[in-house]
Amino acid sequence: MTNLNDQLREIAEMDKAGLRDWWAKLTGRPVPKVSTAMLRLAVGYELQAKALGGLSRKARRQLESGGGEKTVSKDIRPGMRLAREHGGIMHVVTIGDNGEIVWNDREWRSLSEVARAITGTRWSGPAFFGLRRAA
Repeated sequence: MTNLNDQLREIAEMDKAGLRDWWAKLTGRPVPKVSTAMLRLAVGYELQAKALGGLSRKARRQLESGGGEKTVSKDIRPGMRLAREHGGIMHVVTIGDNGEIVWNDREWRSLSEVARAITGTRWSGPAFFGLRRAA
């Protein structure tokens, strides 16, 4: 198979037996009991996910919870400043133009790392900085 577009065109013409084989090769999971049209969509999704990356962590979490999450987190955006007082000190985190997280003139991989550095214990960064609220 050459590229993703060619593969997607190929599955559009494929019969159910071919789709079932491709599903098994792609996923290693049992073939779902669905219509040919639905299986075609599922194989197409799997091809695209392998080529382009799957769902975001947030989207996967929403799907797994059935959309009924108990908490809701606000997304961080470039230019945001998050402030939290802890131990009598005001801590300010800045979100850079490319989504980088900066605290104490240093770049961090996540808000949770910053929260851990501040408190010395494991914290959810979004919860620590007030981005996570009950739904």
